[in-house]
Amino acid sequence: MTPRAFDEMGGFGEGCRPCYAALKRWLDEAPAELLDQRRKEAELLFRRIGITFAVYGEQAAQERLIPFDIIPRVIAGNEWRKLSHGLEQRVKALNALLKDVYGHREIVRAGVVPEELILCNPYFRPEMAQLRLAGDIYVAIAGIDVVRVDADTFYVLEDNARTPSGVSYMLENREAMIRLFPELFSRQSIAPVDGYPDELLATLHSIAPRRGEESCVVLLTPGPYNSAYYEHSFLADKLGVELVEGRDLFVRDETVFMRTTQGPKRVDVIYSRIDDDFLDPLAFRPDSVLGVPGLMLAYRAGNVSLANAVGTGVADDKAIYSYMPEIVRFYLGEEPILQNVPTWRCREPEALAYVLDHLGDLVVKEVNGSGGYGMLVGPAADAATRRLFAEKLKRRPDNFIAQPTLALSTCPTFVGSGIAPRHVDLRPFVLTGADKVRIVPGGLTRVALVEGSLVVNSSQGGGTKDTWILGE
Repeated sequence: MTPRAFDEMGGFGEGCRPCYAALKRWLDEAPAELLDQRRKEAELLFRRIGITFAVYGEQAAQERLIPFDIIPRVIAGNEWRKLSHGLEQRVKALNALLKDVYGHREIVRAGVVPEELILCNPYFRPEMAQLRLAGDIYVAIAGIDVVRVDADTFYVLEDNARTPSGVSYMLENREAMIRLFPELFSRQSIAPVDGYPDELLATLHSIAPRRGEESCVVLLTPGPYNSAYYEHSFLADKLGVELVEGRDLFVRDETVFMRTTQGPKRVDVIYSRIDDDFLDPLAFRPDSVLGVPGLMLAYRAGNVSLANAVGTGVADDKAIYSYMPEIVRFYLGEEPILQNVPTWRCREPEALAYVLDHLGDLVVKEVNGSGGYGMLVGPAADAATRRLFAEKLKRRPDNFIAQPTLALSTCPTFVGSGIAPRHVDLRPFVLTGADKVRIVPGGLTRVALVEGSLVVNSSQGGGTKDTWILGE
């Protein structure tokens, strides 16, 4: 049975928490008609802007509008300070892990992480072996999914180290809130998020191979048919860089160039939103028409930087995730500030036996899954579904991990029946450059709009909220 959820406004029933006091007063005063009108205005605004995404695998494959909830999530400044320190620590450990994985593998020699979890990982790239990167930065842009269970406890649910998405929604949500509810921003000090594009650009410039000159940064997209294309075009515009497809780039003398009307222009940093498999048909999938032939030659020669680096998917594997507390201790010599959700590795016989006996109480996930696909939420599944999933587990136990069903915190959310609590998570974005770590206060809050649901992913019907970090 799932324990009682902590409500971020009302706690466990003891009354309104201080960080929500101003918002609660406003909500108590605002008529339902006003909230409904503002919700409709927000939806119209997002439709005009074109903030949509596509869901892969749907027969119609039509683009959807991600639902936006007009009631913001509020986090106190002192809570954010602790959370941001934990995020910085975790991403430092992820970068250290990847440097080691593609280097001497000291963590394997020490018996901390089994070698087969690295070598058999589908995202492991032997082409990256012994390759030195600027500042040893593999994960320049990380999206760390965090959940809360009480006033003091945050857990990391998952590390996104390949191509974390959603930051455009964080920025657009804030712009919408400022436009729709200017009176709320005058009542309290709320940390801004509009500096993210500048921070991202500074991070990308910091890992450029050429020093002392203005480096050229581009954003590489698979094209307009990709589900996240809106975000690609949005970020390129905000960064003031060219949005390019593979056909816009070419490699000559182990150097990447962009085709322009003034002739070829050298490219120093590629912010890639393309999966590794499709980056270079000469190195990976030969049938790829999305990538740049010869890109890996330029990369290995040190003439171009990629963000994120090739092969970072090893670090966001859910089996590797289960070792993150040990990874933090091994590389940093520190205790983790942010804890993992307790995790059973189904590849281990004792863990598998326990999971099979307790499927009705657990959440079971594919180690390389994402977007809420391929998972079982035991308490919400019927007996027949659990039986089918048990057979999958027995056939491929190494492909799954299991976790307890956490009582994710709830936030007040405007739904059809009025204001009601709905479960949320948080994806802060951590930028790691060769010079420093940058974290814009807040992140993307995702909300499960269906009553009782714990699945917040937009592909599964979830929505988003603006996230307010209060000044201290």
